[in-house]
Amino acid sequence: MRALQEYGLSQVRACAIIGQPRRTLHYCTKPKNDSEIAERIQVLAQQRPRWGWRRLLIMIRRDKVDVGEFRFRRIYRSLALQVRPRKKRKVRYIRGNVIPAVSRPNERWSIDFVHDRLANGRNVRAIAVVDDFSRECLALEVGFSFGSHDVIRCFEDLAFERGFPETIRFDNGSEFTSHAMLRWGAERSVNLHFIDPGKPTQNAQIESLNGKIRDELLNAHSFRSIFEARCEAAEWRQDYNEIRPQLRARLPDSEGVRRAISNYPTLTVIGCVKCHLRSPSSQTKNARRFVRFVVAPTGIEPVIRGPGRSR
Repeated sequence: MRALQEYGLSQVRACAIIGQPRRTLHYCTKPKNDSEIAERIQVLAQQRPRWGWRRLLIMIRRDKVDVGEFRFRRIYRSLALQVRPRKKRKVRYIRGNVIPAVSRPNERWSIDFVHDRLANGRNVRAIAVVDDFSRECLALEVGFSFGSHDVIRCFEDLAFERGFPETIRFDNGSEFTSHAMLRWGAERSVNLHFIDPGKPTQNAQIESLNGKIRDELLNAHSFRSIFEARCEAAEWRQDYNEIRPQLRARLPDSEGVRRAISNYPTLTVIGCVKCHLRSPSSQTKNARRFVRFVVAPTGIEPVIRGPGRSR
């Protein structure tokens, strides 16, 4: 540009020759001040060492920070906060019994045990219960041993708050196959669903929760006593249900799903967000409406759209 202007060409003519737009000729780059966002990301990454950039981005936006995805990922990579994924063993998928999908909260619970060890070398166990629909961790109790009566007590405590589920799914452990458990299921009219031996993938919801418990709680702490383990487990469960974003459900937290669905008991989930709602006042029997959950100042509220395609 300057060489052409030295030969006496005007700026307009010089820009036309070299193909330079005039509107960007005198553009000066603006300095990018990402120090505040980078500092906030580092604080969140230290508090949540096993969270990836997607959940950290949701937490940043909850603090009313206006940041886009590409800018956030650029800062995230510059801070070298990438989380190494866990190595998953290869699973060979075979034909088997089809597990029906759940359509509302409290329809099916899944339960399993997680094992760990204290600092003095003594083994401990943690019983975890999850709602297959809302992904809410209903219970996370830590102890040295659990029998069938301890499992029944855990179910009774949960049922006192939210009622008994229709089905409870678990493996073939001795705590679940005992006569006391079978008798309790018959008395409470609860279906006990046992998965096939050696097929943990049939109980995928609780296995996924066990992986998060192992990765974010047990591997991140060294417990000196059983009381410390119970306190940390209670704090982690509250954080998981109320703060931790659920990426699969595209909703802020697991408890929010249960609160939103509890006001609409006739909802049937299609995927994670779209729902069919049978309108009581509708004249046609096959009338459909689409429901999508949005984040409102008062919490999570369903937005009901009329018949047709949901945007």
